[in-house]
Amino acid sequence: METPILEMRDIVKIYPNGVMANKGVNFKVMPGEIHALLGENGAGKTTLMNILFGLQAPTSGEIFYKGKKVKIASPHDAIRLGIGMVHQHFMLVPSLTVAENIVLGMEPKRGVFFSKEDAYRITKEIGEKYGLEVPPKERVQDLPVGIRQRIEILKTLLRGAELLVLDEPTAVLTPQETEELFDALKKLVSQGKTIIFITHKLREVKEIGDRITVLRNGKNAGEALVKDVTEEDMSRMMVGRDVELIIHKTPSKPGEVILHVENIEYTPPGHNKLLKGISFSVREGEILGIAGVEGNGQRELIEILTGLREGDSGSVKVRGKELFGATPREIRLASVAHIPEDRMARGVAALASIEENLVVDRYFLPPFSKGKFSIDVKKIHENGEKLVKEFGIKAKSSVVPVEMLSGGNIQKVVVAREFTSNAKLIIANQPTRGIDVGATEFIRNRLVDERDRGAAVLLVSADLMEVMQLSDRLIVMYEGEIVGYFDSLDGLTEQELGKYMLGIKKDAPEKIKEAVVS
Repeated sequence: METPILEMRDIVKIYPNGVMANKGVNFKVMPGEIHALLGENGAGKTTLMNILFGLQAPTSGEIFYKGKKVKIASPHDAIRLGIGMVHQHFMLVPSLTVAENIVLGMEPKRGVFFSKEDAYRITKEIGEKYGLEVPPKERVQDLPVGIRQRIEILKTLLRGAELLVLDEPTAVLTPQETEELFDALKKLVSQGKTIIFITHKLREVKEIGDRITVLRNGKNAGEALVKDVTEEDMSRMMVGRDVELIIHKTPSKPGEVILHVENIEYTPPGHNKLLKGISFSVREGEILGIAGVEGNGQRELIEILTGLREGDSGSVKVRGKELFGATPREIRLASVAHIPEDRMARGVAALASIEENLVVDRYFLPPFSKGKFSIDVKKIHENGEKLVKEFGIKAKSSVVPVEMLSGGNIQKVVVAREFTSNAKLIIANQPTRGIDVGATEFIRNRLVDERDRGAAVLLVSADLMEVMQLSDRLIVMYEGEIVGYFDSLDGLTEQELGKYMLGIKKDAPEKIKEAVVS
């Protein structure tokens, strides 16, 4: 039999706090395959790959690379062996050029000086070799996400990687960019590279994967050839039960306008205008989706709507009340809930307990407040225990610090708080990013439930399947403008939507504004 390029045997990882992330995991990868590593958040995937790349040390277990037992104590050891890792969050220096980023740490020199010309040449040559062409002289900050992804991969290849670990590589790519990436990955495999592909998108596993390994609760839950399993089979292995991958929802019954946004303008200090006259309305009983490649103004728009950023001009009315420039508390007290894009930075206080996080927006209100200077600790605890159970938050109790939870369970804490605030408007920004199929199914269904309850929902998502399944109406943002509007999603394809997201297609601004604010 062919020798595996990688074999991890009986890997155990116990953290100092007693949490056991890997419980005797076995993982085998054959040369020249695309191997998908699957599992829920908290299943142990990230820990296993961090051990492989030398970012963490295993408590016990062995690693064999190309048939030889190896000790990987640091990323330097991994790179020396030929193991490279492309992280989900890019490790690039935005102000440097593409070439400068690619050769960073191994800069070519002529004499004692850095040679830009050689850096440009190296970048051009390696891009052509692997079918990942990039513009050597452009600054990274001026490039789209798809090109930045290529730069990360080229950085790894230049350092001699034969085994590449890609962590959620398509999380923020358009269908066209994903297709280009997959073509490049297939070319890499044809040239002798091996790829470990971590993703929550099971459809992509079917499209590009050869084999899968599934982890559940820190243990092996199964292995299979991709051709022998369905998406439903994979989700069942991951979660331990049947998961409904398609969201079933009845037609919306929109009522009065809850959110009315008019001519929002915003220019960051020292930059070009980022938001250019954004106008739309969201009605009760409907989900309005916003699609777009990240970096086209969606984040800034949501932060202005939720009081986290000050816009230049415009109007934001919730149920007729002007809230442009209001504070986050004033906006929340106007019956607005917010699921933020970055759950750790904006959604939770990591050191606080689950139950404290669940009342952080209402501890000063009945039944949790006993008066101006006193809170009802018992009521806060009862509320915490109730919501931990209702929302399926995996924790011993509600007094556990949030930082002890997996990403998916942290997100459940956020949505538990926001979905129990009895909000008239729910602003959900990337509500299922980086979480597993079980938690994703739960959150998507709850968004539909909130819509059916009569709430107005504004949904921003880089996941096209999500935004197309959940939205009743949809707008597309590109370079700070609304370039497309769909009042029905029947017949709309991801490829067609991708053209708007890339700025290839645009609708007339007057037509969009007239339709989307009605």
